[in-house]
Amino acid sequence: MKTSIAALIVALACAEAGAVCPYDPACLDNPYGAGSPYKADGLMNPYSEYGSPYSNRSHTNPYATDAPRLYDQDGNYRGRLSANPYDPDSTSNPYGRYGSLFSPDSINNPYGAGNPHSGKRIYVVPGR
Repeated sequence: MKTSIAALIVALACAEAGAVCPYDPACLDNPYGAGSPYKADGLMNPYSEYGSPYSNRSHTNPYATDAPRLYDQDGNYRGRLSANPYDPDSTSNPYGRYGSLFSPDSINNPYGAGNPHSGKRIYVVPGR
């Protein structure tokens, strides 16, 4: 189990902010790497624990409470990669610190943490 969790720590080069990394094997934008819909513990696999719309650990479940956490390359917490608009740490909460277009800590803010030109990578870590 620990090896699958360690393998799930993948780089997300701010896909929501517009950056694309189709050749990086650790990037969710690469359909043959970490972004593969066939990866057993992948975020893009709708049948995996981390990609299923019914799993409490999935970023696609709008009611998930244990969605993957996001960190930038400096180790700063950037919220939860979650479709839950009511979770205060969710990147989908437009009024929360990590989902607001205006918060400097939000990956949705193109002038803050979500700046596609900053070159900083965002890492996805599974919930516990």
